[in-house]
Amino acid sequence: MTDLRARGAALVADLRVVAPAWVAARLLLVLAALVADAVARNAVPGGSPAPLREGLLAWDGGWYRSLATVGYAGSAEEALRFFPLFPSSARVLDPILPAGAALALVVVANLASLAAAVLLRRLALFETDDPALADRAAWLVCLTPASFVLAWGYAEPLFLALSIGAFLAVRRGQWWWAAPLGALAALTRPLGVVLALPLAYEALRTWRHTDGSGRVARVGATLAPVAGLAAFLGWVGVVYDDPLLPFTVQGELRGGQDPITRLWQGLGDLVGAERFGDGLHIPFAVAFVALLVVVARRWPAAYALYAGAVLVAALAADNLNSLERYGLNAFPLVLAVASLTASTRVERAVLAVCGCGLFALAALAWLDVYVP
Repeated sequence: MTDLRARGAALVADLRVVAPAWVAARLLLVLAALVADAVARNAVPGGSPAPLREGLLAWDGGWYRSLATVGYAGSAEEALRFFPLFPSSARVLDPILPAGAALALVVVANLASLAAAVLLRRLALFETDDPALADRAAWLVCLTPASFVLAWGYAEPLFLALSIGAFLAVRRGQWWWAAPLGALAALTRPLGVVLALPLAYEALRTWRHTDGSGRVARVGATLAPVAGLAAFLGWVGVVYDDPLLPFTVQGELRGGQDPITRLWQGLGDLVGAERFGDGLHIPFAVAFVALLVVVARRWPAAYALYAGAVLVAALAADNLNSLERYGLNAFPLVLAVASLTASTRVERAVLAVCGCGLFALAALAWLDVYVP
């Protein structure tokens, strides 16, 4: 009973910090929607763009709604690039919610985003024993510009909660918890398999200090993300005769270049024909690389290993659309920002800039100008 009360008190402490940030982000989204609607009615030919009409299920949210409603069999083959756990979780809630799969997706996403912020706060507190830094991390993950998708019907909130949870479990030495979390993360987003890298590093780092059962747990946790990915690809192979379809159906946009070359080309895009296309993403890409250096210098190596792998995957794309969202998946970058903003004045300035960025990107996404 004492342990249960302690856990309840810890959760209350988390929510006192996280809930205001979570609510603030959604208030900014309401404002962004109102502004986007006003712009669409007065300045956009043809009326409201499709994303604005689709609301919280705009862009990729429509694919998840299709999967939650009719599954892969009733969706276009391109839907295979969206992994199954998020729409499947919405299907579980669908029968008990009044508005069907659409509301279920949004509910799952928003609850998962709340959980992700709580877990990131706990992870930062575990690593630094600095409550102020942990609180900043929670606010930042809610307000960073790409975090508007954490309120939409996107898989990112669930993926963040699972991947942060896996990190927290491993850093606490709870390897049997890390295994299912890693496997589920890999069933949520393709990037989930990247968790195998930091888990393998942590397993090797602590290998000498554990016994047989501990080593089995470490091997299991390391292999779990690979097993999760293999399970989905295996199913796709059986049903569609090509297990690589989740990666090849969008091959013309994702993959094809080394990240250094792509970043160098992007710098040229800033002043070329793509200055309002891929060029707009380059400042974010440069900021992400700089923050990766901060992670490598100030945080344990596993964090830099994971964030670096996520950024390599994001920057290897021919098309840099959604780069900011992929950067959000590299959650150690948020911890880097939190570690750089100890000054109250700097913290407030950074949070204000992030909030304005969230508002702007959300409005542009609803106006069909920005691809989230």
